[in-house]
Amino acid sequence: MSARSQSPALVWMRDRQRGSRPALTEEKIVRTAIDLADAEGIEALSMRRIAAEMGSGTTSLYRHVTNKDELIELMVDAVHGEGEPPVESGDWLEDLAAIARSSRASLLRHPWLVQQATRRPTLGPNVLKRADHQLGVVGRATDDASQAAMVVSAISTFVLGSAAAELADLEAQRSTGMTEADWQHAVGEYVRQVVESGQYPHFNRRILEADDRDHEARFEFGLACLLAGIARALA
Repeated sequence: MSARSQSPALVWMRDRQRGSRPALTEEKIVRTAIDLADAEGIEALSMRRIAAEMGSGTTSLYRHVTNKDELIELMVDAVHGEGEPPVESGDWLEDLAAIARSSRASLLRHPWLVQQATRRPTLGPNVLKRADHQLGVVGRATDDASQAAMVVSAISTFVLGSAAAELADLEAQRSTGMTEADWQHAVGEYVRQVVESGQYPHFNRRILEADDRDHEARFEFGLACLLAGIARALA
């Protein structure tokens, strides 16, 4: 038997209308899993733990969801279905910016989503709807499907990297109990010695002259630069 014939069918290809169901439903399972992952991270997920949260038996979950991987795929698609895509303004660059901001907000609401974004893409209906919307926005600037796909990829990669950096800072604060100000104070003496050594003049200017901008300001600056580059590339 070939590897292809042994591959399990995607959850989206199965008949998911299973007739009359008890109170335990796929939607409730997925929402419970999302809430748990939001609060404790994706590592906290297990079918046993979700069943306990729902006051159900683990076996009951398997009537709706085959395994943890399938559950995560359903979770990702459910998150992409939260809310509606930003209302289009008519300016494709501003609409791309709105998409980027909406994606960033979603990643910050659901930190576990950053990890899942590095895996192969989910192909659920909500994910496809969002992708289709994004490609449609870029399609107003170019009729080249390859270019449109690369623009969407560039925006997604930037948003993912920005959100990952912000979440890493938040996790560092959580795990160490130190705020950004606390950390700066802790390393202050070492940084002073580095500056006084004069070995790193450009780093010195960064320390002595540059303003510390928050994550949102850095995100907006990077997004503006990226969009300007995209506009020039598609001109």
